[in-house]
Amino acid sequence: MTPQQALPLRIILLGAGRVANQLGAALVQAAHQVSYVWSRTPASAAALVVHLPGTQVLPDLNLAALPPADVYLVAVPDAAIPEVLAQAQFPAGALVAHTSGTVPLTVFKEVPGIRGGVFYPLQTFSMGRNVNWRTVPLCIEATDAEAEATLLALAGTLSEQAQRVATPQRQAIHVAAVFACNFTNHLLGISHALLQEQQLPLTLLAPLLHETVEKALAFPPFTVQTGPAARHDAPTLARHRTALATYPNWLELYNKLTASIQLQQAKPGLNIEEASEL
Repeated sequence: MTPQQALPLRIILLGAGRVANQLGAALVQAAHQVSYVWSRTPASAAALVVHLPGTQVLPDLNLAALPPADVYLVAVPDAAIPEVLAQAQFPAGALVAHTSGTVPLTVFKEVPGIRGGVFYPLQTFSMGRNVNWRTVPLCIEATDAEAEATLLALAGTLSEQAQRVATPQRQAIHVAAVFACNFTNHLLGISHALLQEQQLPLTLLAPLLHETVEKALAFPPFTVQTGPAARHDAPTLARHRTALATYPNWLELYNKLTASIQLQQAKPGLNIEEASEL
């Protein structure tokens, strides 16, 4: 990191969605200056800067040159990243980093004259719900050592888990995260709906959920698989399928997950827990 980029840094944030909202607040809390926010939806940028002291809305990317900054963070949907990079007139030598889990570092090859990087926070973000950034893994990658050092230093002011992660590993992390987070949340949505039918709260499952996650973090998850699919409990499986008969999509998902568990269980070398009432 050069003397001109000593902490704290000047940041321009391109994007005003869920990631940008959380990231902007975290950057300000860490004493960085978020000088401008741009969004494809100007109203979103205007709403965000209200919560960021001293920050202005950047009305247009089609300027002769964007205002100067130490780091330009591109926090837009993955599909929009190439378009934003092509549209923005970055100053020569600018350090530009996207926040995507899947877009490769090579996306910056199409934008000559800048230094590219990745600043990927491994977390799920929702409007109105704050996260503890000190615990959020930040995956860093850059096209040169100086850019990487700057991004690692910036990440270190937000999180205790900032680390270099190359594109193939980051993309694998993202796939794993979709299974762990997005798919799990969908399954919890199904659980919620089934419980609501009986006027029961989802919180009833809280102890079970906590134990499931804690156990999965303590042991290889496949080795502690429980439930009727793992036990090949045909009567229970049949009752569940009957209960799901009016929900064909959920029944199909139940059958596929059951088959996947049993297929995984059949692989040699796995020590699946056999004694489980669940």
